[in-house]
Formats: sequence, structure tokens, C-alpha cells
Amino acid sequence: MTDGVRRAVVVEDDAETRRFVVRALEEEGLEVRSAGRAAGARGLLLEFAADVVILDVGLPDVSGFELCGEIRRQGLDVPILMLTARSDVASRVEGLEAGADDYLGKPFALAELKARVRALLRRARPGIAESILQHAGIRIDLRRRRAYRGQEEIPLTRRELDLLARLLRARGVVVAREDLLEDVWGRDTPEAAASLEVIVSRLRRKLPGAGGSSLVRNVRGVGYALDEDA
Repeated sequence: MTDGVRRAVVVEDDAETRRFVVRALEEEGLEVRSAGRAAGARGLLLEFAADVVILDVGLPDVSGFELCGEIRRQGLDVPILMLTARSDVASRVEGLEAGADDYLGKPFALAELKARVRALLRRARPGIAESILQHAGIRIDLRRRRAYRGQEEIPLTRRELDLLARLLRARGVVVAREDLLEDVWGRDTPEAAASLEVIVSRLRRKLPGAGGSSLVRNVRGVGYALDEDA
């Protein structure tokens, strides 16, 4: 943003929780807009250039999972933190797979909410010197959030692109699972680990190698690496 102000959109149907979250973000210096339903959030997301979105799972008109998927299909690359009262791993993985970057269980502490938002804002801005990554015949333009193999664009979700970028930075060296979880998801949890398995599987299909293999190599018990293009 040219004015240097970070912006947030909060989508939460409970008025008290919504006020709580808005106040917390304003204390962090963010300019905040909020909505109680997906219908109102859609317009906000189009007209208000948010740097982060706080999205409740249990909205009254559509689920937060559905709205998160809509946001990603529209090509909006804004970091999304989902708020959820659901404690099961499957529900949280569903949020991550819908395109969310992080989740926070209810009830939550104000300090943790602020810390999660700060982490998302830090990870959302690549350095100027690292706008292009290249290795093994793969090129990623971090500013445009696009990946290419030769001249052909590779259709990737936000999380797939982040994971592939981490493997490109390693330039063929094996990256431990723990490091991938910390660098891409922000922490090592059962939900993030399950999401990692799903995304690696998708990446392997999208990056075929020679003889039916994949450029993404699984080093059993250690992690993953990106092999040279075959």
C-alpha cells in the first residue's frame, strides 16, 4: 500500500466477538472493516484492499470454508486466518485446504490473535531481492504469484505455491518436514502435517518427471526435495 497502512477485513457473525477482533486489530495499527455475513463480506473484499482477512467458519448464510474457497477462486491472494469453534483435525484441515493460511480456535486470547496476524503479515511480503526463484526448470514470480515450467504456467493454489517456493530455495537439498511446516504453515501441528501430505501429493501430480516419477522427491522419514528437471 502506498500510504503504508495495513488493512484488515473481519467476517464474524457474533457482534461481540466481531467488536473484540476489530478492536484488537486497530490496536495493532490496522485499518479495519467488518461484516457479519458472507454477503456483506464479498463487497468489502472487492472494494477494500485488505492485507489480511479474519474469517469465522460458522457464518449464517454460507460456511467460512465456502467463502474462503470463493476468495481463492477469485484470485485474491490475501492471507486468511480462520476462526473456528470446531476442535477436530478434519475440520481444521478442511479450512487449510480451502485456502486458509492459519486457524485459531475459539475461545482465543487477544495476545494470540495479534501474534497470528503479525505472523501472516510478515510472511505475506517477499523481499525485493527475491522476486524470482528458479531451479530444476521451474520459475516462480513471487510478486505476481505465478509459477512456470519452461513457458507453461503451472496452476497452483496459494499453499502449493508457497511450498514449491520453499523447495526451490533449497535448490535440490532435502527440506525436513518440520522445516516445511514451520516455514509454510507457521508451526508443526497434526492439522498442518495432514495438510502438507495433501499438498505434496497435488504438487507431485502437477510436476511429473521422467518414467512416471515426479520432480518432487519424497525422502522417507526426512522430508522433500525438488529434483533436477528430467
